[in-house]
Amino acid sequence: MIMNRRAFIKACGIMTGYAVLSLNMVKEAAASAMDFVGIRQKSVYDADANPKIYKIRKSQDNPMVKKIYDPKTGYLVDGPCGNLSYHLLHTHYVDRSAKVAALKAKGFKLNF
Repeated sequence: MIMNRRAFIKACGIMTGYAVLSLNMVKEAAASAMDFVGIRQKSVYDADANPKIYKIRKSQDNPMVKKIYDPKTGYLVDGPCGNLSYHLLHTHYVDRSAKVAALKAKGFKLNF
C-alpha cells in the first residue's frame, strides 16, 4: 500500500497523539501508585510510633511464641532453629504443574 504525503502526516499526528496520551496515563498511574505507597508507609510508621495500638511489636516478645519454645512447658523444646521446629514450620515447594496439565488434558475444569 502506497501512502501519500497527506495520509502520512495524518497517521503521524494520530500516533503522536496516542503516544502523548499514553505517556500521560503512565505518569498518572505511577503517581497514584506512589501516593498509595506513601499512605501505606505513613500508616505503618504511625502504628510503630503509637505503642497503644500494638503492644507486642516483635515476634520474639510474643508470649505465645515464648510459651511454644519454653524448655519446661513448650512443644518445640529444641529451640527456634531445632530439627522439630524446622520440619513443622518450614515449607517446601513441590512442582505440581505436570499433574495439573494432565487433569486439564482429561477435561477437568479447575477453579483457581
